[in-house]
Amino acid sequence: MSDVYLQGKTVNLRATDPEKDVQWFATWQRDALYDRYMDSLPAVMYNKDQMKDWYEKQITSHLSSFIIVRKADEVPIGFIEISGYDWHSGNAWLGIGIGERKNWGKGYGTEAMNLLLKLVFQEWNLHRVSLAVLGYNARAIRSYEKAGFKTEGALRGFIQREGQRWDMYMMGILRSDWEKLQENNI
Repeated sequence: MSDVYLQGKTVNLRATDPEKDVQWFATWQRDALYDRYMDSLPAVMYNKDQMKDWYEKQITSHLSSFIIVRKADEVPIGFIEISGYDWHSGNAWLGIGIGERKNWGKGYGTEAMNLLLKLVFQEWNLHRVSLAVLGYNARAIRSYEKAGFKTEGALRGFIQREGQRWDMYMMGILRSDWEKLQENNI
């Protein structure tokens, strides 16, 4: 695959292409559970053209976005992105989503996260990467912890879903923590 940017064992990361990828985003976003995990805002169902407009705005607003492609069949299964760069301090924010439920819990997200962390810490020389996750997304929290993220705080009672209040956790990883993990994995 000629447009592969980063190669892993089970997934590759490639640059996003609004023309090719909008169909995947539109499909994934139609799953209510996927939407619940991705955002604290109410779900909005975009048609393909609306999704393309939204997507193009996202990737042109200081965002480095990649499509996660399953190596076995070269099918896009999700996205991962870095945004909110503060080059002076060496900080950025990460977002990730695995689209279809059949691809959840297989380690694809964790592998994609590790590929991107290697890039931003070794090549881009970032100092820390942060993310936010809703408290009911236990699978994502476990994946982030496996990649080395630590919970650094919580916005208590941040969101109400299905009659219950949930916290939003702020998580982060420092380059030094990531480097220690790499030493332990050798």
